Amino acid sequence: MFLELDENGISVLKALASDTRASILKLLLHTPLNVSELAKKLKLSKAIVSRHIRLLEDAKIIKLQENLKVTDSRKKNFILAVDHISINLPKKLHLPFNVITNEIKLGYYSNFSVTPTCGLASQNKVIGKLDDQRAFVSNDRIDASLLWFAEGFVEYIIPNDFNKNYTAELLELSLELSSEFPESNNNWPSDIAFYINDVFLGTWTAPGNFSDVRGKLTPTWWDNKLSQYGLLKHLRVTKKDTGIDGQKISSVTLANLKIEDSPFIKLKISIDANSKNKGGLTIFGEYFGNYSQNILLKVFYTEAE
Repeated sequence: MFLELDENGISVLKALASDTRASILKLLLHTPLNVSELAKKLKLSKAIVSRHIRLLEDAKIIKLQENLKVTDSRKKNFILAVDHISINLPKKLHLPFNVITNEIKLGYYSNFSVTPTCGLASQNKVIGKLDDQRAFVSNDRIDASLLWFAEGFVEYIIPNDFNKNYTAELLELSLELSSEFPESNNNWPSDIAFYINDVFLGTWTAPGNFSDVRGKLTPTWWDNKLSQYGLLKHLRVTKKDTGIDGQKISSVTLANLKIEDSPFIKLKISIDANSKNKGGLTIFGEYFGNYSQNILLKVFYTEAE
């Protein structure tokens, strides 16, 4: 399981902030253990160990081992529930700039090319048939809040409300993403490529396609075995370079995008044919996953006096 922390991850941070709980995690790295065994190894009382166990359970860092025919709760073994924890604290922007915000609904693409597995889903139903590219030209596609494909791209054309007095200072793209697997696979890397105005910005490797827990917003009718949530990513293009969540991915700058030169901005999200990890792409909209948003494209700018 891949666990990403956002501003609501305080319980996880608290759970990790203890030498005793760190020792419990180290012990569980090697073998499942129950409270009695942990207490003996740590030379602590069972009551104290139980309190630490409860905090780690509440934070979803450890869990009870399943499929054991043990009725005595004191003898039940605990195991690690995660193998990776990522702390994602994107900095809020406090800039003396104006901003143009475009919310892009998933089904409002202007061009696409997709290879199965693929599909679309609205808040209430699957759109068309699963793994049928014809669903991507259905009239119902405008209601899509989940979109996925194994290889290919979707491309959006967004109105550019710039005028001759504006100068672009920063472009920010945010969206919830994962890779794509026929059902789900938490360890399924995929290189997702981003383009603005046909300029390749770089790639981000999604670590997997997640269904270990249900997405906070994912509709109840959606099968538990299928994609439940993604990771919220922030891509920013500045006058210096391009980065994702503060990590540089390329030397592309705003000047390369020529934002001021066109009445439109073209956004393309792709699994390229030459990618090393072709694990597909899933985009989560406002009614799926963990974040109540569609694709957001913001352009920060200054205005000539």
